[in-house]
Amino acid sequence: MNLKTLSEHLGLSPTTVSRALNGYSDVARETRERVERAASELGYRPNANAKRLATGRSSIIGVSFPTGRNMLVDPHFIDFLAGLSEEAAALDHDILISAIKDDVGEAYKRMAAKGTVDALVLLGLHLNNDVLELMQGLKLPFIVHGRIPSDFAYAYLDIDNHGALVQATRLMLQLGHTRIANLDGPVNQSFSKARAEGWREALQGAGITPEPAYLRHGQMTEENGYIFARELMALPTPPTALICSSVIMASGVYRACRELGLSIGSDVSVMAHDDDLPLFYPERMDPPLTVTRSPIRAAGCEMARMVINLINGASIQDCQQVWPVDLIFRASTAPPISKPGSAVGGAEKNS
Repeated sequence: MNLKTLSEHLGLSPTTVSRALNGYSDVARETRERVERAASELGYRPNANAKRLATGRSSIIGVSFPTGRNMLVDPHFIDFLAGLSEEAAALDHDILISAIKDDVGEAYKRMAAKGTVDALVLLGLHLNNDVLELMQGLKLPFIVHGRIPSDFAYAYLDIDNHGALVQATRLMLQLGHTRIANLDGPVNQSFSKARAEGWREALQGAGITPEPAYLRHGQMTEENGYIFARELMALPTPPTALICSSVIMASGVYRACRELGLSIGSDVSVMAHDDDLPLFYPERMDPPLTVTRSPIRAAGCEMARMVINLINGASIQDCQQVWPVDLIFRASTAPPISKPGSAVGGAEKNS
């Protein structure tokens, strides 16, 4: 079915039908609803090129990442992208994924100049990143997954990373742990900085000086979890509790503890942040893993809705969200049972 046929079916002019389908405010709401209902019932799909000419929009949302970061094998990125794509498709938008080899800023400038996309979803911005300033000048709508400090107002969706680590650290403190390690994400990422600050704040609130050796930064991989746990447990005074930035990292901690003959939930307590990734089930780990939880796929879905609202004229302030996390207690965390001053255990305060 084409636009002319749909127009004849409705007894309206092609111009009115086109403007109704494209959401123009000069078309009465009742007419828009009638046109949209008929289009849905009759299976009408507008020609993409015609729609672009009529509205100046491509109905395409851009997602880009540097080739130096192989995000296509990162389960966090894949699940986020699945949610973003799924919801965008439901809202009649497509996703354009672009791997950028050279300067990211130049790539964004090219996208804005060509009109390839209606908006951009920005991922993994570094703390010292100047992309936000660049984007302000391009006048291309964008939304950021996460937050970084900026003098500019911008749209974002983030979780309460600071609060998540305050909550996790306080749980360990309430159980009686005082030697609590934080296996954090990359040092140049905003979420890692927020989590480290939450960890420090909770310890200092309990009168404990954070031990620098108990803070480790790195990519959230199984191998880093394994390496960090081995290093931490080899310290003269090892921690009795480990908080991991992801379930993937915690799986490496579990492997290291098994090799060291440590019982998780008694010799050492472990918890992690859970993005609810496919194939990673903290409740099936042995023992089941305590987590703070916020599904990353749901974040992708919500960001699709938010960026389309932004394209359609929503204010930046209406496109800013920070989600709390859920705390799910399981058997991987328990009070320390070893005697104070022993190789793994103790309840003395760090000095």
